[in-house]
Amino acid sequence: MNFRIAVIPGDGIGPEIVTEAMKVLDRVGAVYGHTFTYKKLLMGGASIDVHGVPLTEETLAEAKNSDSVLLGAVGGNVGNSRWYDGAPETRPEAGLLGIRKGLELFANIRPAWLYKELADACPLKKEIVGDGFDMVIMRELTGGLYFGERHTRVENGVRRATDTLVYDENEIRRIAVKAFEIAGKRSGKLISVDKANVLDSSRLWRAVVDETAKEYPDVAVSHMLVDNCAMQLVLNPGQFDVVLTENMFGDILSDEASEITGSIGMLPSASLGETKLGLYEPSHGSAPDIAGKDIANPIATILSAAMMLRYSFDLDEEADAVEAAVQMVLTEGFRTGDIYSEGCRKVGTREMGGLIADRIHR
Repeated sequence: MNFRIAVIPGDGIGPEIVTEAMKVLDRVGAVYGHTFTYKKLLMGGASIDVHGVPLTEETLAEAKNSDSVLLGAVGGNVGNSRWYDGAPETRPEAGLLGIRKGLELFANIRPAWLYKELADACPLKKEIVGDGFDMVIMRELTGGLYFGERHTRVENGVRRATDTLVYDENEIRRIAVKAFEIAGKRSGKLISVDKANVLDSSRLWRAVVDETAKEYPDVAVSHMLVDNCAMQLVLNPGQFDVVLTENMFGDILSDEASEITGSIGMLPSASLGETKLGLYEPSHGSAPDIAGKDIANPIATILSAAMMLRYSFDLDEEADAVEAAVQMVLTEGFRTGDIYSEGCRKVGTREMGGLIADRIHR
């Protein structure tokens, strides 16, 4: 089978880690008889440098015409980059928001689990981690505070900034359905996270989740306030399986969850809509301070490619093979610098990608 993949290397370490993911995909193609055709596109700071905007209509059109999108990372150092001199809609991250909206990708899936080989890299005490954890954070992606009306004004000589958090019941219901479906295929347990003791949008969120729960009697649903969830993630991460939440809360909580796995460089993500077209990217940022040094961890991007195989291409066996190859490399003791511990062998970005590719087999 042939699959057309729009590849957006992006900024910082993006080109390096995407190259390794493509290396792994090519190995999958060779082993399983598939062909992956890549179309490289500009977005973020790289697009600003060439086109003056973080996302062009041409890039969005090419992404829409692909079978899936593989993204590295976008952005730079906020304090010392000209990319951030203008309004928010002209900055690199606006390209990411724009492509998610343009592709109608409303569901962000971020798995977070702790490999036993990386237990020493986890910042939590061993008695807290126990046998490890395996959770999925389902984050609503195209609504909420990041997409509401915003403006900055001067009133009576005082600058005043406004950001608006808006959700309607249809936006909530469609992400809730995705979360319940995934929970039904896992342990049958879902925790919905909100701030219903303060926010009207969260009270609506909770009501719609409860309404949706009636259609999934085999899934046990409970609610948790976001501040408590942030605490519980570091007190008892093993209690979580599927976590459903809105855009901003999900942005923060998924980064927290990724850090307790030992390194944010390990965590993939998938952004999905109603069709098979998805956007796959690591949970981490562009890390411009280590760009070009061959020290970035490519595993999150490689595992994102595995999610692409599973969710967009229905190639479960191939996705399993990639995940098994990652596990094998870790078991053999190979580590990039961010997950290195004494007694292991430190490798760079390119070598790690090659090691994983070499271990993919039927």
